[in-house]
Order: sequence, then structure tokens, then C-alpha cells
Amino acid sequence: MRPQALSTMQWEPLEQSLSPQQQALLPTDQDVAFYRQHGWFVTPPVIPDDVIEQAIAGAERYYQGERDAVLPVNEGFSDWQPRDGLDLVRNNEFVSLQSQSLRQLALQPVVGAIAAKLAGTHQIRLLDDQLVYKPPQDHTAQTSVGWHADRAYWANCTSDQLLTAWIPFYDCDIDMGPLVVIDGSHQWSGLEHLRGFHRKDLNQLSAQLQQMGIDHSIKEIPLALRKGQVSFHNCWTIHGSYPNRSQRTRLAIAVHLQDGSNRYRPYQNDQGQAIHMFDEQLCRTLPNDDPDFSDPSVFPELWSES
Repeated sequence: MRPQALSTMQWEPLEQSLSPQQQALLPTDQDVAFYRQHGWFVTPPVIPDDVIEQAIAGAERYYQGERDAVLPVNEGFSDWQPRDGLDLVRNNEFVSLQSQSLRQLALQPVVGAIAAKLAGTHQIRLLDDQLVYKPPQDHTAQTSVGWHADRAYWANCTSDQLLTAWIPFYDCDIDMGPLVVIDGSHQWSGLEHLRGFHRKDLNQLSAQLQQMGIDHSIKEIPLALRKGQVSFHNCWTIHGSYPNRSQRTRLAIAVHLQDGSNRYRPYQNDQGQAIHMFDEQLCRTLPNDDPDFSDPSVFPELWSES
């Protein structure tokens, strides 16, 4: 069956109501206070095994080139292809707009409800997502992900309450190269240009920050997770990931989320050049021609209190 265009795709809806068991897994007031102080939070297991197993099968199909829907633009974003090589980090964006199985995982209502409590918002919408694969037995650190702050890539957003949910597909211990956050770094200023995703040397963070005029003590927190757990980090939290030195593949999805108040804003860098996010090319526009960051076909809702 040929994939449908994104604009015509009728996705299977997700029920937003939570079971009593899921309600009990939502962050407490103490959890929310921890997140706001430290810039990160780890849940107990909240994703059902069957949803993850379907996503694993969906990822395999995705890597084989199968799509349920096609994007209107096919370049300008991270989209690993087999021709790029097998022994490297595979980074594929917007997979939840192209694969039903991956969408079912990325848009889990419990993820949205947890994010809403942490961000203090009545609504959570998708902003972007990344399917990230790390091959095993990397002893050269080529599968490291460099230090960066997500918000530095999202300059066209008005909100500072954006956050990311990181969902591993398997148990992910420290040898597999889990997400690593810098504790409390979301409270630092001057991170607007910290875009180091592709820098492999994780030992250079202090030097990077000093070059940017930032002087803080650095505390690395590796977020080793069990299957079903989810970590959340604030959009200003500095993070990266260690290489996968284990004998197992590391597969995870990063689900980038926007709070209900987020809108588009024009932005220029310090050279006066207009900055744009790829998302702008996918969504509808408002009457003033600004991109509509609430377009449900591109930024579907995970959770709403209403």
C-alpha cells in the first residue's frame, strides 16, 4: 500500500483519558518541585510493553523504508538513510508523522499528562520527535551525542516551558549510552547558542561554556532507565549522551513537547540573519502568515485538561 500524504492521512486516534493506575503515576507536588529545581525528572514505568513492542517493529519497518504517510518536504531535517552508513548514530526526525506504530508511542496521553504537570500547563502538543539508534560496541566514542540545549534549536518558539520526553525501547544502562543531563543547568543564562549535538568530545563542556562566558560547576547525571520508564528534561537543560559500549543496540525516541501557550515568533541571530525551524515548512499558516504551531496535523495534542 502506498503511503498517504500527510495532509490526507487519517491517523488512528488515541484515547486521552487515563486509567486510575495511570493517574497514580502522575508527578506529585514534590516531583514537580524537583523538576523545576534540577531541570529533569524520571518516571516509574508508565509505557505498556505492548506499545513499545509495536514501536520496535515500527522502527524496523521505518529503517526498511516503509512509511504510512509522507511529509510534504523530504529534505532539510535529520533523516538517516542506509546509504549514510550503518555504524553511526541514526537520527530520524518527525517519525510520528510518518509511522502509525511510532506515533502510538510518541503521543501516549500519559506522557502528555506528566509533561503538563511538570510544565504547569493545561495542554501539551507535539513539537518534534527524533528516533535515535546507536549501534553496539562503540569503543571510539563515535556514537556520543554532544552537549546542547534543545531551546537553542527552537529560537522561533515563545515559550521557555518546552520540554522533552526521552523513551528507551529497551532497558538502557550506562554502558548503552543513556541520556546525560547537567543538573540545574536550565537555570543558567547564555545558552542560546549551545548547539553541539554533533560534537563527539564530551570532555570539552567546561571549555565550551567558558568560551561562551558561562562559569558554573558541572554535575553530570546519567539517566539509566528501565523499559517503560520515561525521562523528562527542560528545554534549557544541557544534555548529551555517552557512546554505546555495550553489546546491544540502543534505540530510543525523543519526543519534543510544547506547552499550550507556545506560539511562533520571528527570530534573528546575532548577525541579523533570520532563523527558521523546519517545522514551519510542515504546518499551516495564520492570517498574518506566521506558522501555526497549534496546527493539529503537525503538532497533535497529547493531553488537555479539558
